[in-house]
Amino acid sequence: MTDSHNPLKNFLKKHDYLIAIDSDGCAFDSMEIKHKECFIPNIIKYFNVQPISRFVRTSAEFVNLYSKWRGINRFPALVKTFDLLKDWEEVQRRNAKMPDLEPLREWIKRETKLGNPTLKKEIEKTNNSVLKLVLIWSEAVNRTIEEMVYGIPPFPFVRETLESVSQWADILVCSQTPEEALRREWAEHNIAQYANVIAGQEMGSKKEHIAIVANGRYDKDKIIMIGDAFGDLDAARANSAYFYPINPGDEDKSWEQFFKTAAELFRKGKYDKDYESKLLEDFFKRLPETPPWKR
Repeated sequence: MTDSHNPLKNFLKKHDYLIAIDSDGCAFDSMEIKHKECFIPNIIKYFNVQPISRFVRTSAEFVNLYSKWRGINRFPALVKTFDLLKDWEEVQRRNAKMPDLEPLREWIKRETKLGNPTLKKEIEKTNNSVLKLVLIWSEAVNRTIEEMVYGIPPFPFVRETLESVSQWADILVCSQTPEEALRREWAEHNIAQYANVIAGQEMGSKKEHIAIVANGRYDKDKIIMIGDAFGDLDAARANSAYFYPINPGDEDKSWEQFFKTAAELFRKGKYDKDYESKLLEDFFKRLPETPPWKR
């Protein structure tokens, strides 16, 4: 994508405040169905790990839904899933053959725009068989999501929040979901109209999304990221922005609190680090680092 066609760099500021919002698991209750019905079955199918399928499922669910890695890009998540499996004693006893994802790991270190388009370019350069398999899996995931994931509305109070804050803040959808899926989901439920920009994995990391849009346009204390994962918190911290957590398992209550209380505190300059810290105490407890089979 050239700069002349980059909606992040060509962003037109309308208000003094910027609210960045994650999509899957944050605005939409779509994390569970996407991972349990789309990502994981395709991992088992394409990486030939049928003999340890129940362990693969448990590991992938922990990484993507119930841990500090929740919400990370699909490619690092795939690597982490197999890293945990290789270190799992019960899996080791089964002598299961697992893929060597070292080429994927190395590509992840070099690339920030972790999506199928950049993966295809890497394959064109290297002709690497591992990366080819990963691309086949990733494209299958996208097809399954398109076939299966529809009719899932935003969490309660998301629409009300967007209607309200869009009157005084610019809104950036900031996600690692492919852009096509993001646009389809936000348009399906008639809330795309509230977003100034919808940015997916093809436009870079969430940290980069915020940095490009915010650069020279907003005061640091007038930027906030709403998210349900540590990656969202990291993106906020990297840009000296505030963070508002949507607690996994308690999303309705989190959105209601933002709509009724936190949004107005932010607008009035009263959303401070003390208020944020109290919210983060509960958030941290919900996303552990140690998997349950090691506790």
